[in-house]
Amino acid sequence: MSNLFIGVDVGTGSARAGVFDAQGTLLATAKHDIEIHRDDAGRVEQSSAQVWDAVTTSVREAVAASGADPAQVKGIGVDATCSLVVMGPMGGLPVGDDAAPERDIIVWMDHRATGQAARINEGDHDVLKYVGGRISPEMETPKLLWLKENRPEVYAAAAQFFDLTDFLTWKATGALDRSSCTLTCKWTYLAHEERFDPDYFHAIGLGDLADEDFARIGASVVHPGTALGQGLTAEAAEAMGLVPGTAVAAGLIDAHAGGVGTVAASGGAGDATDCLGYVFGTSSCTMTTTREPAFVPGVWGPYYSAMVPGMWLNEGGQSAAGAAIAHLVTLHPATAEAERLASAEGKGLVQYLADRALELGGDAAGALRLADDLHVIPEFLGNRAPFADPEARAVIAGQGMEQGVDSLVALYVAGVCGLGYGLRQIIETQDAAGAPSRTISVSGGAGAHPLTRAMLADATGREIEITECAEPVLLGSAMLGAVASGGYADLQAAMPAMSRVATRCTPAGGATQARHAARYDAFLAFQRLSRETRGIMAGLTD
Repeated sequence: MSNLFIGVDVGTGSARAGVFDAQGTLLATAKHDIEIHRDDAGRVEQSSAQVWDAVTTSVREAVAASGADPAQVKGIGVDATCSLVVMGPMGGLPVGDDAAPERDIIVWMDHRATGQAARINEGDHDVLKYVGGRISPEMETPKLLWLKENRPEVYAAAAQFFDLTDFLTWKATGALDRSSCTLTCKWTYLAHEERFDPDYFHAIGLGDLADEDFARIGASVVHPGTALGQGLTAEAAEAMGLVPGTAVAAGLIDAHAGGVGTVAASGGAGDATDCLGYVFGTSSCTMTTTREPAFVPGVWGPYYSAMVPGMWLNEGGQSAAGAAIAHLVTLHPATAEAERLASAEGKGLVQYLADRALELGGDAAGALRLADDLHVIPEFLGNRAPFADPEARAVIAGQGMEQGVDSLVALYVAGVCGLGYGLRQIIETQDAAGAPSRTISVSGGAGAHPLTRAMLADATGREIEITECAEPVLLGSAMLGAVASGGYADLQAAMPAMSRVATRCTPAGGATQARHAARYDAFLAFQRLSRETRGIMAGLTD
């Protein structure tokens, strides 16, 4: 009877589960949507109970679809967004509205703590060196400070504050161990010193957490892939349709699972330090592995053992990527017509637009010419890297009064170019600061289309690798389960054994390279002008 492993991925809008064999072959998947609550003040909330239900249902359905005997499943790995879960002694606590007590998660993209992050960044805190010099409102200590200042009764009543990944492994096993990935990347844990910095917490107004020896945020920290507790509890096993005691691994942030599933694939760059992992989903993350720490202004990290144990990680990316494209195309008057045409062809809107761009242009170089007059800086939700500027906003330049579907296609192409140039900007910043990479491994649903891959290669001037598995984030989490159950000795052994490069996209030269270079210069100029204009407006007085 062959051993199988499950990867669970909780994204912003859904929970997914995949069943894999020991070679990394995907046997079946299942998915369940998760509700999300937003308001115009930038608050974004979810329910941990609903997330857990979506996870258990997805696991149960994926195992059934695979036809496997539950006893074949030897290990489970989990990844999730870096969202904050607030748990009281009897269950979740409301993070915003007392009339909605089920909403106990502050979602990663929630920017309610922008003011708290700004105040923290005014201090000369040593830990900020390990988050690119500036902490983000997407991280957990600003959110905790917001909660303490604005919901003091909830903050005081909380028994545990979890990153979503650690909440899920706690629900599965009852173990309170936290992953070094989540705490190092989002909670200012200094993994290279195996400690939090009490002085930092006292200085920013969260000294009570330090006085409690960090019991509410992570008294025990372990590496991703570590087996937790006694495995699945009886209750969790029943909910998932699995065997009690099945190994459960300490998890990863979702983007980092995509990195684990791709950057050391066999047949690829050959070394995780040569390959930048680019997870292109709702947001995007860039993950660059180094043997020694590299301090890159505006890029999160360096983080020790946050993805590949024993290595350092620099994490950049864009706060809105696939979400930026989805929002961008809604701004055009032809969106409804394009959605009708896409539906008639059985496609989603973005796939239809990408297909139409290739149809009109003939190839990626021709599609690029469709957007000659259009330029997009798609920073609808701020600039995560390399400026660490949550107040940045998008720029759309060159749009006329055209109302046809093909002009929407051109706007879509310009948006994809904008994301590519943002990626190039991060890569160039890292290269200059001692965190170089040679190739890019792309994963995530937003990067699945051949046009997107080709345009990313052309925009960055780097070779793009695409791995064999269509679900590399799920695969990365399944690798954790394989390590926790003893199927592989460690992640360094599991990564090349379970992942393989399937294809590559080589950047174009000649006129296409020159056109992208000119557009990149325009991107930088528009981005700079936007920052300068914002500064001018902020300086005006009534």
